[in-house]
Amino acid sequence: MNLPLIEWSEVSAGYGLTTVIEDIDLTVSAGERVGIIGRNGAGKTTMLSSMMGSARVHKGQVRAGGQVLNALPPCRRGRLGIGIVPQTRDIFRSLTVRENLISGLKCADLSPLEDAFRLFPRLRERQGNLGGNLSGGEQQMLAIARALMGQPDFLLLDEPLEGLSPLVGQEVMAAIRQLVNERRLGCVLVEQHVGTVLDFCDRIVVLTRGRAVFNGPAEELREKSEILDKAIGLRGAA
Repeated sequence: MNLPLIEWSEVSAGYGLTTVIEDIDLTVSAGERVGIIGRNGAGKTTMLSSMMGSARVHKGQVRAGGQVLNALPPCRRGRLGIGIVPQTRDIFRSLTVRENLISGLKCADLSPLEDAFRLFPRLRERQGNLGGNLSGGEQQMLAIARALMGQPDFLLLDEPLEGLSPLVGQEVMAAIRQLVNERRLGCVLVEQHVGTVLDFCDRIVVLTRGRAVFNGPAEELREKSEILDKAIGLRGAA
């Protein structure tokens, strides 16, 4: 059995005094792919944010490699082997593709840069272009590649397919699958495209009003379509 890589232990979290997610228990191991699905406002992004420090943990613990992260600032959590691709992408629009990638490096070693170009050949072609001049798909590729510059052990992806055409979305998911397999990364994927999540992930967490109403194998959820239908109204998308 793989050793746990990151953990949410009885976590309730939110913003200020407002609680968005409650009593979340999830352990993700090296190489495991976990999907989080639910309606808008169900707490999916808050769950990722609680791990990275941009949401406040009111109760419970978030841990990485056994270390409790609750009191650590976000900048220190990123140094513990956790990379995040936020829904907003957060690339530097006034920097070139190459400059964006270099800004994510932990040291002078440029080998992660070549790895990123191998994973996303289109970024190599556009490495001199400004981030703000890229297409939506290229910006998403850049956001993922930039998260990889720190050579994380774990990757959090918040709706990476949002706004992308089906063809570009397939290209992005193929690259994500490749890097997770090659590097044996632990991965948590938040995504509205339920069919994509079921195909990609080993395990699924379904959130409804901030609580996990299902946490189990993807294949088991396929057989319990009433959860998708009644709890989150996404049966037709699966």
